[in-house]
Amino acid sequence: MNNLEFLYRQIIMDHYKNPRNKGLKGYNHVHLHNPSCGDDVIVEAKVENDVIQEINHTGSGCAICCSSTSVMSEVLAGKTTQQALDTIQDFYHLVKGEPVQNEEALGDALVYQGVSQFPARYKCAVLAWKALEQLLKGEQDE
Repeated sequence: MNNLEFLYRQIIMDHYKNPRNKGLKGYNHVHLHNPSCGDDVIVEAKVENDVIQEINHTGSGCAICCSSTSVMSEVLAGKTTQQALDTIQDFYHLVKGEPVQNEEALGDALVYQGVSQFPARYKCAVLAWKALEQLLKGEQDE
């Protein structure tokens, strides 16, 4: 394992063991479940004047899913809705091993580029990002 892979693994495990923004506060939310591996997440967001003020989450799942959710909650907070939607699309491309438009906007989410080597883990990495995408597009759970 090279130094970069080691660093990426450390970031993933840190977010898995010490998730940021975990716990719901009652904002609009979307709940998604990945039946193929059991990942289950609820993502909520507080959006004011088209800017994401806060992203919170709860759920359970594998290290990839849970850490990706935590990273997402930090990377996308403070962005406009459109910036977040663009970054979400870049994240989907990243974990598929495809070119991205704005690597800088992905921040720590770049650590998931290795997911492309494990296609079965794609759904794990993107589950929370899909929940937030749905939420930002106006879908929400009751």
